[in-house]
Amino acid sequence: MRLIVKALTAEAFAPYGDVLTAPAEPGRTYFENGLGNARPSARPSMSVSHRAPIDGLPLDVSMLERHEFSSQTFVPIDASRWVIIVCPHAAAGGPDAAKAEAFVATGWQGVTYRPNTWHHGLTVLDRPAHFAVFMWRDGSAGDEEFVPVTPFTVDAPG
Repeated sequence: MRLIVKALTAEAFAPYGDVLTAPAEPGRTYFENGLGNARPSARPSMSVSHRAPIDGLPLDVSMLERHEFSSQTFVPIDASRWVIIVCPHAAAGGPDAAKAEAFVATGWQGVTYRPNTWHHGLTVLDRPAHFAVFMWRDGSAGDEEFVPVTPFTVDAPG
């Protein structure tokens, strides 16, 4: 399978979560409605991630992850472009990679993945990047799950 990345928009990403963008005018925008947690014992967790860029597209994907009970938010602190690969949970269990979608976000766009949304690990293009990451954690195996998938390729248009 070969996926072609498309620009990240709120409408296209809506089945998987929220796109976070800073307000165009001075002020503040709140995004707490997308922050989900189904475990009373989980605590809010904030981290900062530093990622080296990949050599560019195409990107071979063979592993996906999810946070079954928690949303996960990525907010660029210093980034150029980054790749987002998502797919729904299959009725039979695991990721439904046949329905995967791929997006390219700008350094001005963040995302919140809904709980139980399968996604690829944080992948950046162009130059090293830093992100603030927010999720809920209780120290159990439910914090995160990684599974191999039949490999597929994510590529640029053209």
